[in-house]
Amino acid sequence: MENKSKVQTLIWDGQKLKLIDQRKLPFIKEYVICDSYKKVAAAIKDMVVRGAPAIGVTAAYGAAIAGIQYNGNSKDDFNLFFEKAISLLASSRPTAVNLFWALNRMKKVFAENKNNEIEFIKKKLIEEAQLIEAEDIEINKKIGENGIKALKDFKDKIKILTHCNAGALATAGYGTALGVIRSLASINKIKHVVVDETRPYLQGARLTAWELEQEKIPFFIITDNMAAYMMSKGEVDAVIVGADRIASNGDSANKIGTLNLSILASYYKLPFFVAAPLSTIDVNIKDGDEIPIEERDGKEVREIMGVKIISDDMIVRNPSFDVSPAKNITAIITEKDVIYPPFKKNLIKII
Repeated sequence: MENKSKVQTLIWDGQKLKLIDQRKLPFIKEYVICDSYKKVAAAIKDMVVRGAPAIGVTAAYGAAIAGIQYNGNSKDDFNLFFEKAISLLASSRPTAVNLFWALNRMKKVFAENKNNEIEFIKKKLIEEAQLIEAEDIEINKKIGENGIKALKDFKDKIKILTHCNAGALATAGYGTALGVIRSLASINKIKHVVVDETRPYLQGARLTAWELEQEKIPFFIITDNMAAYMMSKGEVDAVIVGADRIASNGDSANKIGTLNLSILASYYKLPFFVAAPLSTIDVNIKDGDEIPIEERDGKEVREIMGVKIISDDMIVRNPSFDVSPAKNITAIITEKDVIYPPFKKNLIKII
């Protein structure tokens, strides 16, 4: 099994971060250069980079870049500068818990080394960001391996439906939900992947399909409202999605439209899997009602790839995520193990 996918979401050169601009894929492969923490925060907010694990890794590098940016001699000023950077990075996307998890790790490194020289602190921040990136790739590989275990009862090749993009583009490499699909494909267990286009940002049609094409994994794209039809016709054996935050009871927030799929999978008696790292589990919230749901600019609904389809005088809503209830989830595939209900008991046990 390969350690990395063919897609490089981010590239660190020791001083600055290059992020593949996911807004322009699949037609243009272009990197955005971030040489300041403000540019990193803007890249996260503007969805140059997206996907909870990738956001976490990017934010960690944003904190490291903040360290590089400081050119003074005062530790007090350095501390204030770093706190300001962390605050801005934390405000970039509210739903993805990996963002806060990664920033807390960076804050901890800063605090543990506060009595050392400024240059030593800067070095430690860079090392921690690099460690977070390396760990993410290894975590995704393990999620993929556990995904094979979760779907072991399928004797024939599997037809999988996935939503949004939980692949290499959503992580430091390999992917979560798409990592499971990659692992299954590596042992010739994939019949085809049904790719939801994922309105309004089309992460499925633009990004997941592009990744599958790169890896030569068979797939076809559908509009979001075709999922029930595909399930009713036997074109789907299982649903596998990622997550941006999982509550302690198993309720899982993911890209808007995932809730629909969890309900449909329950109706058609199909397994519904969530693939996510343990860092996505937020033990501080008891259920999905406590997960903050980001509402984005209505322009994303009014336009498709820059072409206006709805007039400006019409009101639109644009919640970016929804929450699938734990009762609809067959299992949560993590790097440590496959977690089955009761989630309230078993999630706490595994962390």
